[in-house]
Amino acid sequence: MDRAAAKARLNQLWQRGRDFLGVEYAIMGGAMSWVSEHNLVAAISNGGGFGVIACGSMSPDLLAKEIAATRALTKKPFGVNLITMHPELAKLSDVCIGAGVGHVVLAGGLPASATISHLKDAGMKVLCFSPALPFAKRLARMGVDAIIIEGNEAGGHIGPVSTSVLAQEILPALPEVPVFVAGGIGRGEAVVGYLEMGASGVQMGTHFVCATESIAHPNFKHAFIRANARDAIPSIQLDPRFPVIPVRALANKATERFLERQQEVIAQYRDGKMDQKSAQLEIEHFWAGALRRAVIDGDVENGSVMAGQSVGMVTREQPCADIIAEIVDQAVAALMVRYRSEAAE
Repeated sequence: MDRAAAKARLNQLWQRGRDFLGVEYAIMGGAMSWVSEHNLVAAISNGGGFGVIACGSMSPDLLAKEIAATRALTKKPFGVNLITMHPELAKLSDVCIGAGVGHVVLAGGLPASATISHLKDAGMKVLCFSPALPFAKRLARMGVDAIIIEGNEAGGHIGPVSTSVLAQEILPALPEVPVFVAGGIGRGEAVVGYLEMGASGVQMGTHFVCATESIAHPNFKHAFIRANARDAIPSIQLDPRFPVIPVRALANKATERFLERQQEVIAQYRDGKMDQKSAQLEIEHFWAGALRRAVIDGDVENGSVMAGQSVGMVTREQPCADIIAEIVDQAVAALMVRYRSEAAE
């Protein structure tokens, strides 16, 4: 198989994802708070992928401005990631509808049927994350247009199951909607593997942090470039009475202090100096503002440097278009090798 034939085969493999997103390459940008803003989102879309704005805790007015700023930089499709627990979710949804955004990604838990219906009735395509097959099937029955499965190799908030296991569990059993795979994807060979298993496309976050267009602080980018896969570790829970939502980030001084703080708070609770609710809040508040501290201010020792395990494959700063082109070239090369081997047998 020559390069042209391999490229055609790749297009065939992710055609469903390309059509669904309206893009050249079915590569979604992961929505990363403080990182996935208009500059990076537009650059991913302009590079042939699908950028996604991380709304996070934005107000409706701020989201409207962010969408407008993105549209000023690209004419290509892009989406918005909304957190289902946001107190103004309905208003944020209306902002997306009013701005004519084509795709909304709902994250952070099971969305209400009313939210899905409201967005779909306005002509929008709705994507949701699923941590397991029963959950994915339920979302499909609720009318979600596409599913994203994200394994615990990913950066930020993670579930307990690896990407490869989720893919094996969900892809063969959910043909009714497009499924995008995320978590630990850093090369085109992996993209091909998941596409051949039935994925419609992939989502990548960590790889875009060091894009030239990313506004992440140089210290934040440098931490990524020098890191190995084993440096990206999940946060640790010391006592089941005080649950900690696992977050994968690069180990640093803040990681050590978080363990120490848990020990201090648990000891105060045991000594009767603090009730359980107050102790839980103390633990949860430890990371307040920590991501912004690292991404924007560049304090990579005391902030939270959220990164997926694919961080070991991030070796330099480069434009989004080059990152995407490199992934596509690797995917095409993998297909060329595979079909040459099959032809020789």
